[in-house]
Amino acid sequence: MAMSKAKELVSSNPVVVFSKTTCPYCVSVKDLLSQLGVNFKVIELDQEADGKEVQSALAEWTQQRTVPNVFIGGNHIGGCDATTAMHNEGKLVPLLTQAGALAKAC
Repeated sequence: MAMSKAKELVSSNPVVVFSKTTCPYCVSVKDLLSQLGVNFKVIELDQEADGKEVQSALAEWTQQRTVPNVFIGGNHIGGCDATTAMHNEGKLVPLLTQAGALAKAC
C-alpha cells in the first residue's frame, strides 16, 4: 500500500519532495525549490499516518532511507546534497523545466 502510494504521488506530480518538518536538509531543499519558483508537492512523512511505511517503501524503491527524497519528472534525484549539487552544476533548472515544473525562461 505504501509503495503504491509513493509511486502514485511521483507519477502524478512533476516534482515530489518526501520530507519531514523537523529536518533542516528538507527545509533547505524546499527553500531552494521555492526560490526557483518550482511548483512541487511536499509529503511531510512525520505528519502522514503511514509516513513510516512510506519511508520504508521509498528505501526499498530508491535505496535511500533518508529525507529529503526528491523526485523530478518521475525520476529519483536523491537528497539535499544531490539536489544542491545539480543546481550548482546548472543541471537542476533544465531538468525542472523539462518536467514542466518551471516556467520556461524567455
